Amino acid sequence: MINVGVLGATGAVGQRFVERLADHPLFNLSTLAASERSAGKQYGNVVNWRLETPFPDKIAKLKVTPISPKAMKGVDLVFSALPADIAMDVENEFADAGIAVCSNASSHRMEPDIPLVVPEVNPEHLGLIDVQRDSGRDGFIVTNPNCSTIVMVTALAPLRKFKFTDVRVATMQAISGAGFAGVPAMSIYDNVIPYIGQEEEKMESETLKIMGTLKGKKIVNAPFKVSASCHRVPVIDGHTMAVWVDIKEPIAELKKAFADYKPPIKGLPTQPKESVHFFDDADRPQPRLDRMRGGGMTVSVGRLREGVRFIAMGHNTIRGAAGASVLNAELIAKKNYL
Repeated sequence: MINVGVLGATGAVGQRFVERLADHPLFNLSTLAASERSAGKQYGNVVNWRLETPFPDKIAKLKVTPISPKAMKGVDLVFSALPADIAMDVENEFADAGIAVCSNASSHRMEPDIPLVVPEVNPEHLGLIDVQRDSGRDGFIVTNPNCSTIVMVTALAPLRKFKFTDVRVATMQAISGAGFAGVPAMSIYDNVIPYIGQEEEKMESETLKIMGTLKGKKIVNAPFKVSASCHRVPVIDGHTMAVWVDIKEPIAELKKAFADYKPPIKGLPTQPKESVHFFDDADRPQPRLDRMRGGGMTVSVGRLREGVRFIAMGHNTIRGAAGASVLNAELIAKKNYL
């Protein structure tokens, strides 16, 4: 078993990490770290468990540690659920101390020597770990993308064999994507908020890196454009998006591509049976009905129409956050980087 810890264990994404690691077959969740006000206390006494699953009692008595490598001795890998402004320095500190970091934060995603990985889309980008180590760093950092980006690139993966140069997306994003205290109730009830700070820029830049090509020691961005418009809607979990792609092939060929899709990896514990599930129904996918497909790790696609237009939906705090980082860590372990 590989000893792992969670940074920012009491927050929305931190709780998802704890949920998915409590009984993991590869990882032993040995350390939970959070702010100074929680440090030294038992996790069960400080966390306000907000998930639909039962609280994992086996970790209730773990004492919360400060967020520092010295306080987390014996840990081989940490999962970072830290805010971006804090994650930048803290994650570097852990990597410099010889600890692997799987980060959900945005701080390092676009750095040229740090992989931005979705295992079903670009597992070969883990080769950048060697670039980090060549620079003298004992540990390393691997990131997963923004919660909306990961849904879109996973949905686009079956279509990569077709030529396209323009991708446009309009998102309808769940309130859980803003964290526990992110959207005031009176702002989101009976409302749609047509702006999410930096979300559009992340989708437009991260997608090109993820779907780009590893050449030598760097990523060459994918040769297409992305234009995004992002919106917050009164849905608890599950980001839904309308996607337009300038593919000229007949819809029947695209349906077959979705139906026949086989990811380039398989056999990872967190990987769902279907990374992409295709609906031929006119009214699917829907967050309330489909967000927990594949344990929350499946991206659902439907309403495929001439244009080419389709709807994609995925669970933002599982597939789009904690589950994505855990899947990355499983791939890292499988590739013997730990």
